[in-house]
Amino acid sequence: MKIHFFILKSDRKIHYQTIELYAVALTVLLKFILMDWLGMRAFYITGTCLFWLGYVVFRYRKDHYILRFWGFTRENLTKSLYVLLPFLGTVAVFTWLYGMYSGVRILNIHVIPVLMLYPAWGIIQQFMLVCIIAQNLQNRVYFSSHKIRVILLVSLFFSMVHYPYITLMIFTLLMEIIFLLVYKRWRNLWAIGLMHGWTATLLLYYVLQRDLWLELFAWF
Repeated sequence: MKIHFFILKSDRKIHYQTIELYAVALTVLLKFILMDWLGMRAFYITGTCLFWLGYVVFRYRKDHYILRFWGFTRENLTKSLYVLLPFLGTVAVFTWLYGMYSGVRILNIHVIPVLMLYPAWGIIQQFMLVCIIAQNLQNRVYFSSHKIRVILLVSLFFSMVHYPYITLMIFTLLMEIIFLLVYKRWRNLWAIGLMHGWTATLLLYYVLQRDLWLELFAWF
């Protein structure tokens, strides 16, 4: 049976919307404090991943349907990746060319572990954006018939989280619009999480010239 975008079954009586939104707000606040201000990037990312992974497990124990509803399955994974590959390819070509023009070292061993690890962080971020924020907004009466409005609001929120990096804010705004449209059509969280991790790695290193591997352990 086709699962409609952001629509909960009527027999799901337990509502976690308020708690979830407060948890996301706290996660964002801690991002500015721990990661941006104190530079404790490794602690923040690890703690955030463990917290939200624990929440997913908690909800799954309450309702086995929830993983399929959120998109934590292999269903439509191939289709979603196939649709997103041109986006990844465009980002890769543009960032590499820009990096060569700017004199960035193209072959850097630090990029490899980031490409391997960042998708996990990307999945957690996309989970908060599409499964928590967008889904809860869509369940509100005011937004129930305005899917495009929800997509724009969530994308703008994600962009603002990356302040004050203007280039990154513009990129994340456009990226999230694409991801939400793909998720709306095929509802697979793995695909947009993977693409988030890979595209962000390329953009941050080759365009913004940020070595995320060194930043991860800078506090130590």
